[in-house]
Amino acid sequence: MNMKKLFGAAALGALLVTGAPQKAKADGFAVNRFDPSERGSDFFVLDSLDLRGHARPAAGAVVEWGYRPLVLYAPGGAVRASVVRNQVVVHPGASMVFWDRLRLGLDVPVQVFADGHGGSLNGVRYDGAASDPALGDLRLSADVRVLGQYREAAQVAIGAQLWAPTGAKTAYAGDGSARFMPRVLFAGGAGSLQYAAKVGFTYRARDDAFGGSSLGSEVVFGAGGGIRAADDKLLFSVELLGNTTVDDPFKTRSTPLEGTFGIHYLLPGDLRAGAGIGSGLARGYGTPAVRGLLGFEYAPQLKLAAARRPDRDKDGVPDDVDACPETAGEKTSDPHSNGCPRKTDRDKDGITDDEDACPNAPGEASDDARTNGCPVDSDGDGIIDSVDACPRVAGVEQSNPKKTGCPPDSDDDGILDEDDACPDVPGLKSDNPKLNGCPMETDRDKDGILNDVDACPDEPGKADPDPKRNGCPKAFVRNGQIKILDQVKFKTGSAAIEPGRDSEEVLEAVLKVLQEHREIGQIRVEGHTDNKGNPKANKKLSAERAAAVVRWLFAHGVGAARVTSAGFGSEKPLDTNATDEGRKGNRRVEFHIVEAAP
Repeated sequence: MNMKKLFGAAALGALLVTGAPQKAKADGFAVNRFDPSERGSDFFVLDSLDLRGHARPAAGAVVEWGYRPLVLYAPGGAVRASVVRNQVVVHPGASMVFWDRLRLGLDVPVQVFADGHGGSLNGVRYDGAASDPALGDLRLSADVRVLGQYREAAQVAIGAQLWAPTGAKTAYAGDGSARFMPRVLFAGGAGSLQYAAKVGFTYRARDDAFGGSSLGSEVVFGAGGGIRAADDKLLFSVELLGNTTVDDPFKTRSTPLEGTFGIHYLLPGDLRAGAGIGSGLARGYGTPAVRGLLGFEYAPQLKLAAARRPDRDKDGVPDDVDACPETAGEKTSDPHSNGCPRKTDRDKDGITDDEDACPNAPGEASDDARTNGCPVDSDGDGIIDSVDACPRVAGVEQSNPKKTGCPPDSDDDGILDEDDACPDVPGLKSDNPKLNGCPMETDRDKDGILNDVDACPDEPGKADPDPKRNGCPKAFVRNGQIKILDQVKFKTGSAAIEPGRDSEEVLEAVLKVLQEHREIGQIRVEGHTDNKGNPKANKKLSAERAAAVVRWLFAHGVGAARVTSAGFGSEKPLDTNATDEGRKGNRRVEFHIVEAAP
């Protein structure tokens, strides 16, 4: 009985084992998304399209390290397993350019190290990467330049790449089937700036998935740029590369996206070294968290570029430095005669080009090699004597050939601009620098005093030995006031106007101004004192004196609406109160125009 039970249990166990569902096991694939540019490019991934030369080779290698390029994620986004944790790949390669247009290329990726941990996702088992060295999928390429030249503003090439199935799937180094990608490449630059871009379509024979995301055919795209420095020997670059599957476009896992910062430096002997660091910008399969790059190659494009500069006369001197590009000549260190035949005289001035400092302009012989054969400029103003209207006086170039080379006299009044106070208007010469060269009447106000010595050239007045009063009337309008040359006199300590002609003449002059200038609507008579005495008493006295002047004006026919008064005491001094002369000037009456008549 016990034997029967034991046999039955064993049979049931065998049935359960043989009948239990087994987890599927996934194949490996070419996980590495780093696709280096052809040897000879200025960038790590993008192509600068240096398709110059014939039978021109380039060869080198790029070493790359990627950290976590293939990871299984849990539904919440956490890392479940690093199927490929570290991956180190060496990319030896070479290229050859033909006929300044066609380039063939080869890249042989070798995975020298990889490690990882297996894991399961959605019932599928994924083994970790094999650590033994493995060959990747060999890449062949061909590109043809269709527009532009290297480092012009815009250059376009079309081409294709083919990956042979030479890589090991167990090491995640190959697909096990061929891949093919037609592509269009763009490049260009201006000055120290350089850019590149590409777009292509990769046909991938695989139609399976990894972690639920398609591994089929893809659209590939990339763009980047750089800045050159150190005489073009140094290039700092930024590159962005991505792709997305056709079956599942622009989804997180099926759209790897990676950015790379790089630096390349040209060494002696046409060698170039580079280093870079990058990171995945999306969680697409094949995008590492961190990628490091080192490159070293031989690319002789600079020598070829110099050797193939245009040389129309075939004399070995390139046109851009050939002073005689249409006539074969000799190479010299003098840029004026470099590439010209010896003993020529292009400007026919009797001085051969090898000795002529100005071989394209007829000149005169000189013992000074720097000016021998150059046009003479006696006054050193940059205008040669043959066209200089004033060859002995330094001047400026002017549109009028009869004046070019002469000092400027813009208004043709015979007074040079540097001395002319009115350089754009013809005028008269004057000893007064403020009037010299200006149009003027000799005596505008017809008071017999010339304008240049008349302190009031627009108001007729009398001659006075004081230059500040010469030609000025007793009262006149200026700067918002009725100005008076002499003050109204008051009795000491009183508001009573001092009788006599002095005060009367001043007030009569003010009255005359008010009568002649009906546009003055209202004035304010202000009284001011010096600082001696009590301030309150001074202010009261100044107000009373201003009011006394107003009463005088009222008594002589000025309407009440036209005049007001105010006293300010010593609040607004014109001069110092520390001297008798200053205090005398501060004791005054002023007539301020308040408003114009309607």
